[in-house]
Amino acid sequence: MTLGPGCVVGFVGTGVMGGAMAGHLMDAGYLLRVHNRSRDKAEHLLERGAVWCATAGEVAQGADAVVTIVGYPADVDKIYLGEGGLVQSAAHGTILIDMTTSTPSLAIRIAEAAADMGVCALDAPVSGGDVGARNAKLTIMVGGDAGAFAAAEPLLRVMGPSVILQGGPGSGQHTKMANQIAIADTIVGVCESLAYAEAAGLDPARVLESIGAGSAGSWQLANYAPRMLRGDFAPGFFVKHFIKDMRIALAEAEAMEIELPGLTTAKRLYDLLEIAGGSDLGTQALWLLYGDDAARKRANIDPDVRAVAV
Repeated sequence: MTLGPGCVVGFVGTGVMGGAMAGHLMDAGYLLRVHNRSRDKAEHLLERGAVWCATAGEVAQGADAVVTIVGYPADVDKIYLGEGGLVQSAAHGTILIDMTTSTPSLAIRIAEAAADMGVCALDAPVSGGDVGARNAKLTIMVGGDAGAFAAAEPLLRVMGPSVILQGGPGSGQHTKMANQIAIADTIVGVCESLAYAEAAGLDPARVLESIGAGSAGSWQLANYAPRMLRGDFAPGFFVKHFIKDMRIALAEAEAMEIELPGLTTAKRLYDLLEIAGGSDLGTQALWLLYGDDAARKRANIDPDVRAVAV
């Protein structure tokens, strides 16, 4: 069966990104059953006709597919493999799609447990943040069975135009790690570029007009550098979640016996930002380690963090 409009889709996790993603599915004609730890974050979907479910397992009842996007691997483990979770609750033939950034090893365990129950599981983490979620422009990296991917692809394409099967179970998560490594190193570069421009007495906004149009251009430079300069540190993607991703990537790198000094440096800086009070800010808040004390004060960040970090 192809998961086209009219199919019943369970959706777990209606936060900053998930809420917008679920909304796009409703716009496209999918029938939603939703669950979130905080019901208020699902109200905008319930007002449009989505069905509220008290538990994640209940979401799977009568669903052709279930999409999840939650915070941490421990949450994914509980939702999928816990008592009364999705693997136990889903009917034969249901496709389970985890879009959380999680560990490759957990994705493999879920796929194996699901297969034992006659259920298919895909790991399909995304990139694009809040902007990509709102605009249905997410990049979706998928691991799992090719047949299940083919069935789920129409549903996934509602949320983003780039949907690529990377390989078997866990491959989507490994691809997301590669993505996060590139982002981490790039954000550090963006911060240091702006810090240099300011120290040289230049107008950073004007500098961005030049370097953003050249070979230094990137999504991070175009989207996050302006937010940094205007003091907008609202989360499109939380610092605490990015640290989780970097921790996973470094653990996987260690297991593969490769060194990632750039990522190691980026994580050290983000760890300092978290210690200083920046856990719930957006990833662009790394700029607070480089910016002025007034900006740190407005963001409730310990001013002393800059002396330690740079």
